[in-house]
Amino acid sequence: MAFSLFSTKNRIINLVINDHSIRFLELKQEDPPTPQRWLERFLPPGIITDGKIVDFDSLSSILEECIDEWKIKRRSIRFIVPDPLVIIRKVTIPADVRDDEIKGYLYLELGSSIHLPFEEPVFDYYTLPDNGKTKDLLLFAAPEQSVMEYVDMLNRIKLNPVAADISPLSLYRLYHKLDRAIADEILFTVQFDLTSVNLCIFDETVPVVMRQFSLPYDIDQWEISRGPLGLMVCKFNGDPEELVIQFEEIFKEVNKLLDFYRYSHNNNEKQDVSKFLLNGDHPMLMAIYDEMKERYDIPVDFITIDSEPKSKQLSIPTNLLLPLGLALKEVQ
Repeated sequence: MAFSLFSTKNRIINLVINDHSIRFLELKQEDPPTPQRWLERFLPPGIITDGKIVDFDSLSSILEECIDEWKIKRRSIRFIVPDPLVIIRKVTIPADVRDDEIKGYLYLELGSSIHLPFEEPVFDYYTLPDNGKTKDLLLFAAPEQSVMEYVDMLNRIKLNPVAADISPLSLYRLYHKLDRAIADEILFTVQFDLTSVNLCIFDETVPVVMRQFSLPYDIDQWEISRGPLGLMVCKFNGDPEELVIQFEEIFKEVNKLLDFYRYSHNNNEKQDVSKFLLNGDHPMLMAIYDEMKERYDIPVDFITIDSEPKSKQLSIPTNLLLPLGLALKEVQ
């Protein structure tokens, strides 16, 4: 998937910006996927909210500091379009629309027969198997204005955006690169971060449905520091019951999406969800993993990557897996 807004040149830095952090990674090699260097910067609340830039000046200033510290000025950038901005929707178009006419047809029909919750989208699509009567597509869309705010900001601070991606595809790309995918697999990815959760179901390699949820976040209840690996270390100092309530709400949403897939996409023709793939930067991720294993009959898996034998680091931190998957994206 590519949003077709960019040109390409230079070697590429991979940038993940969300409501609570800016994270960069530079790839050392693709096989096996190995990061060369990385760092992370904490973002105070209110600069980005639900993926939308609220305080443009503060974000630009922080990014400029990061660019100087990380020595990435004038580098080409891949970035993740924030999950709250992205929707995935199945649409049906007439069978007589030729493949080379699909993009133009979608441009004409967006806002009339194809309705999205925002105007002026930037989009891509994936063609589903043809039933002979109509053509079914998966439409990936985000509000162009919000995406271009990130692009314009990166350009302003002397970076060169060359590709955009969405987090479930980046995570799945890494999963597939590591030969973890199996034939006919229905994979349910759970990206559990400090301030949000992304749920996505893949039918083999295709993300057929995605949901995004914000988590309540009170910075006064968290102790934020930088660990020895250059990544954020978050410790919760509030009432643990508050986290339990948050997790319960997410598990309810997991159940809803399971049911939605079973009755809306499965149509009793394919197997049920094969596996959960859990990832994210939430500091309670292992507790979430244990709880999911207890609640569900479906296997729960992690992506783990061992470091080089000479390294003292036993495995690549989960915080880095999303930008590592982004780094594997080809620039078109």
